[in-house]
Amino acid sequence: MAKGKRQTQVKIGTADLVIRGVTYAVMTLAAVFCVLPFLLIIGSSFTTDEAIRRTGFTLIPKIFSTEAYGIIFRSPRTLIGAYGVTIAMTGGGTLIGLFIIAMTGYALSRKDFPFRNGISFYIYFTSLFSAGLVPFYLLMVQTYRLRDSYFAVLLPLLMSPWLIILMKNFAKAIPFEITESGKIDGASDFQIYIRLILPMLTPALATVGLFLAISYWNEWYYSSLFLGSSVKYKPLQYQLYQVINKVEALRNSYAGSVVRVADLPGETLKMATAVIATGPIIFAYPFVQKHFIAGITVGAVKG
Repeated sequence: MAKGKRQTQVKIGTADLVIRGVTYAVMTLAAVFCVLPFLLIIGSSFTTDEAIRRTGFTLIPKIFSTEAYGIIFRSPRTLIGAYGVTIAMTGGGTLIGLFIIAMTGYALSRKDFPFRNGISFYIYFTSLFSAGLVPFYLLMVQTYRLRDSYFAVLLPLLMSPWLIILMKNFAKAIPFEITESGKIDGASDFQIYIRLILPMLTPALATVGLFLAISYWNEWYYSSLFLGSSVKYKPLQYQLYQVINKVEALRNSYAGSVVRVADLPGETLKMATAVIATGPIIFAYPFVQKHFIAGITVGAVKG
C-alpha cells in the first residue's frame, strides 16, 4: 500500500518550484498593495490633524486620538438609524432589483420573444441619453409625489440599463433547449424561469447583486435631492456627508474661532467616515467572491 502511494506521488521539479514561488510572492505583494490604502485610512483616522500636517498620513499614528470618531458618534441613535436605513435599502433594493433585472435579461435573451430587439434598443438608448436633472426631479416630486420618501432613493437605483444588458448577455449562455424541455414537460414560462433559469444564473446574480448592493450602500446623491429635514433618519453616506459639511462650515466660520478651529478634526474626520462607511460592505465580498469571479468570466471564452 505504501509502495503504491509512493508511485502515485508527483515529483515537482526545480523550475516548477521557482515559478510557484515567484507567483506566490507576486500575488502576496499585490494583496499587500491592495490592503495598504485601507490600512492607511484606518491609521490616519486615529490621529490628529496636527500630526498629519507634520508627518503626513501614516500607518501607525504618531499621536493617538479618537476625536474624529467622537464627533461621528456624538449622536449614536442617529448613526444607528442611518445604518438601519442603509441596510434595509441595500437588502431590499438588491433583492427586488435582482429579481426584476434577471426576469428582464432572461426575457430579452429568449429567441421566441418577438419584441426583444426593440426593447433592447430602448433600454440601451436610455443609457446614452437622458432628459436631465430638472425633468427627473419634477417627475419624482410632482408626478410621483415622492418628496421626503425613501422610495425616491430606492426606485432610481432599482434597475440599471447596463445591468440589464449584462444580465441579458449572461442569459444568452444558457442553452435554449432547456426552455424548450420545460415547455414539453408542461411548465409555464414563469415556472421555467424560477426552477430552471434562476439556478443557472447564480454567478450572474452574484455579480449583478454585488453591483446593486454597492450602489445602494454608497448612495447619497438622491438622498440630498429628495430627503428633507422632515425625514428623521437619512442613509448612512448622506448622514456622514452632512457631518463633514457641518464641521467644515464651523471651521470656516467666524464663530469657529471661539471653539478653537484648529482643534476640530478635518482630514481625520474624512478618514473616520471612510472607515465607517466602507467597513461593513467589505465583509460582503468574500461571500460572493467565488460566484463573482465566475460571473465576470461568463462569455469571455466562446466555444
